[in-house]
Amino acid sequence: MRIITLHCDYIKFKPLKKALKDAEDLVDKEEKTVKDCLVVLTAVEKGDSDKQVGELVNSVEKTANEVKAKNLVLYPYAHLSSNLANPTTAREYLVEAEHTLAKKGFNVQRAPFGYYKEFELKCKGHPLSELSKEFGPAHAGKDKEKVKVEVKEKAGKEEVMIDPSKLMNKISPTKLDASKLKDNDHRILGQKLNLFMFNESSPGMPYWLPNGLIVYNELLNFWREEHKKAGYQETMTPLINKKELYDVSGHWHHYKENMFIADMEEDGIYCVKPMNCPNAMLIFKSQTRSYKDLPLRLSDADRLHRYELSGVLNGLLRVRSFQQDDSHNFISEDMIGSEYQEIFKICEKFYAIFNLEYSFRLGTRPSKFLGDIKTWDKAEKTLKEILKKSGKKFIIEEGDGAFYGPKIDILMKDSLGREWQMGTIQLDFQLPQRFGLKYMDKDGTEKTPVVIHRVIYGSLERFIGILLEHTNGALPLWLSPVQVRIINFTDKNVKASEKIVAELKEAIPNLRVDSDFRNTTVNDKIRDSEMMKIPYAIVIGDKEEENKSLAVRKRGEKKPVFGVKIKDFIKELEDKIKQRQ
Repeated sequence: MRIITLHCDYIKFKPLKKALKDAEDLVDKEEKTVKDCLVVLTAVEKGDSDKQVGELVNSVEKTANEVKAKNLVLYPYAHLSSNLANPTTAREYLVEAEHTLAKKGFNVQRAPFGYYKEFELKCKGHPLSELSKEFGPAHAGKDKEKVKVEVKEKAGKEEVMIDPSKLMNKISPTKLDASKLKDNDHRILGQKLNLFMFNESSPGMPYWLPNGLIVYNELLNFWREEHKKAGYQETMTPLINKKELYDVSGHWHHYKENMFIADMEEDGIYCVKPMNCPNAMLIFKSQTRSYKDLPLRLSDADRLHRYELSGVLNGLLRVRSFQQDDSHNFISEDMIGSEYQEIFKICEKFYAIFNLEYSFRLGTRPSKFLGDIKTWDKAEKTLKEILKKSGKKFIIEEGDGAFYGPKIDILMKDSLGREWQMGTIQLDFQLPQRFGLKYMDKDGTEKTPVVIHRVIYGSLERFIGILLEHTNGALPLWLSPVQVRIINFTDKNVKASEKIVAELKEAIPNLRVDSDFRNTTVNDKIRDSEMMKIPYAIVIGDKEEENKSLAVRKRGEKKPVFGVKIKDFIKELEDKIKQRQ
């Protein structure tokens, strides 16, 4: 357990939205203010027990008595640790601490657990006003484990010597407890198929391995190909931007808690890009625009970073670093209906390929929003009419819109019937106004465009995670990291097998074909091919060599098809890849 105690003149906090699916229910979501208080930022860690709750209570009581504070605020703060206990346990321990401290005569206020919150506090600034403590097994013997640092003077410069071996535990591979996971969990499949990995050097940020990057890039290639056909123009914008950009867009006020932020002192505050929208506004503003330019569809697939709480990270499904298939469609107001229909067509094409079912969810005006209610009402009415016209099933989630406009979220079902939010199509009247965007209309007057923010995959990371579970790792031929594996029956068939590999590569230059010529049984080789979910395993024995034919075993089938001519097999591969099967 880790805590930071802050003796404050006051703290103000307000829950905004759920950070955890099973966050506690709130009757009152209004802002709370507690004056002259001791704020206890708390992170419950794995391995903590009632003993640590007792240590927390004793430590807080001692500090509160020393600073003469009768008002206490227990504030869950997951950012203190990357080794968090499960949310249920953490909440139970905080409730227990709340009740125990109340019995000791303190006025205790507990901030809601499992929510993104905005807060403001004023620390008193005396020697005891800021203290940190650590309890529990996670910190046992910590002093003994400290890395030795030797400092020498050399050539007028300070040389720091460290022991790398003692630091490696902090940048070790992220451990995966598979005991409670289903076999088709994307995290297990990712390991088995050598697609991706995680490391504590960057929690929540996947390492894409060669096999996984093939899948990643094939999805992006498909996205680029289809969007080019639909009149989209791809852009790329800076990864890091000054705070002022997000002041203009409103994200600094509404989204700051989810940003990675760096204070460069004299050069100002910079933010790692959490979304593409503000940069897209600057691109539109960089040139004189006319009604003839509309719709202007600016797509991008930049990497984004969002500071998700460590307790909600979940493989590829909830990450801190991800790539989004984004677009910002600049249109006139009378184009809203037709542009949404065009986007729906793209959705239909993309999801049909993967046999993923989907529905829509309309998110309406949140409690904190930009603009006036009249504009919001108009935008919401427009989206309701569009959804009804589409014929697709949809639900309404009150208060779930973006702070700048209502949105239509795309909900998908995987093979287990679970529903996930993937893409989103957001209608925005506000950001174009804040950035002062203009285009010259037919009548010679300047008008402000409307913007549709939309993603189809959502994030590539989450989409791949869902797709892996949906297919149990048996990806379609066009996406498979290895599409064909050539297997020799005996050692004397190696040369003939190598010739087949060469013929396939010559016929289909981009075909991903490999070979297994190990000194083991054919059954072992076939088993390995099945475990790696390779669509085709080709066995070459004496008969195949003599007849210049192939024994073709398709993934999941028990028996091979004998006597297949290589030209026919090549044709089958070409057709399936072209049709993205």
